[in-house]
Amino acid sequence: MTHTPRHAPAPVPAVAAPARLPRSLLLLMSAATGLAVAGNHFAQPLLEVIGRQLGLSTTMAALIVTAAQGGYALGLILLVPLGDLAERRRLSVGLLAATSVFLLVSACAPSGALLLAGTALTALTSVAAQVVVPYAATLAAPGERGRVVGTVMTGLLLGGLLARTAAGTVSALGGWRTIYWLNAVLVAIAAALLWRFLPRLHTPLGLSYPALLRSTLAMFRHEPLLRWRAGIGALSFAAFSALWTALTFLLTGPPYGWHEAAVGALGLAGIAGAIATPIAGRLADRGRVQQVSGIAAALLTLSWPLIAAGALSPVPLVAGLVLFTAAQQALLNAGQNVIYALAPENRNRLNSALMTAFFLGGAAGPPLASFAWTHAGWSGVSLLGATLSAAALTLWALERLRAAAGRTGSGRPRA
Repeated sequence: MTHTPRHAPAPVPAVAAPARLPRSLLLLMSAATGLAVAGNHFAQPLLEVIGRQLGLSTTMAALIVTAAQGGYALGLILLVPLGDLAERRRLSVGLLAATSVFLLVSACAPSGALLLAGTALTALTSVAAQVVVPYAATLAAPGERGRVVGTVMTGLLLGGLLARTAAGTVSALGGWRTIYWLNAVLVAIAAALLWRFLPRLHTPLGLSYPALLRSTLAMFRHEPLLRWRAGIGALSFAAFSALWTALTFLLTGPPYGWHEAAVGALGLAGIAGAIATPIAGRLADRGRVQQVSGIAAALLTLSWPLIAAGALSPVPLVAGLVLFTAAQQALLNAGQNVIYALAPENRNRLNSALMTAFFLGGAAGPPLASFAWTHAGWSGVSLLGATLSAAALTLWALERLRAAAGRTGSGRPRA
């Protein structure tokens, strides 16, 4: 069921999507999403040197990370729904161009206040990545949508994953500002290439911007599957952010005593997620999206005993991190494929609603992890993560039971 106004014009693309999305264009879109979100993660390994050079207190320096999270969340709510209203190539390229400009603001910032502003604005417009994902899903043929979404999301994941490592390496060679300059140039190049090669795509809905925002929130009321998947995503990302927040506490203290660079290198375990995402997408194309969801949610929960055992040894810790990251990314990919199938003309608003819930869950993870660590150490963090993961698995099971009851009661599947 769609939810466009009764007298709105039919949502017909300005240019028909190609029968098959060219691989070169798909890889370009994937790279663009990674470059767009990378700037939101540069500051994390550089807080000490940034604070020292700009004369910032520890609290002020930490606000740089908060500004990135807040700006991104605001962009998800205010900008991503525009993909269902504006011409998508112009919107995507415009947001990427703005991201490049705001990265330059951060690169030139003479004070903490201006760096905070540049970081927040960069994060706000970097949601171009979340416009490109449903754009790719719309351009893809139905039988390859899962693979396409998985490929683009792999780029997004790698952008966030490798940004910390790249920031540390480049900073050691040319100072902390260099990574911002470099990323600004790469994002500008990506924007120019997308403007050259992306087809125009416009699905006019006949809505004003305020009505568009109201309709985004209304998606939760009209689409039960969105509510289920938003809950699953919020719980899984809360567990994810709790894990990576507390991991620094564990690895920098006894018995590990690792240097910050070694802690950052452990993030490469997240490459498992980059591998799992396209696999999950291909399975979704074969009609196995629910099996992927259930198995991923179960593995998410089962990874925590390994993670808990990592309090004393890095071997089970790394194994648990690999399993957890792969499961979490597969679960996210499955959720996106479920909601993208609900109403093609509403994909940007559906994605906005889903990802807003996702990042709200992620925002809850760090304070929960800090509380658990303070009161019960690593075992408390592991219990927290296992509980959140088990809750995500429970929501998936309840969703399936409700769907089965709908089929039994009506004789056919219910949306």
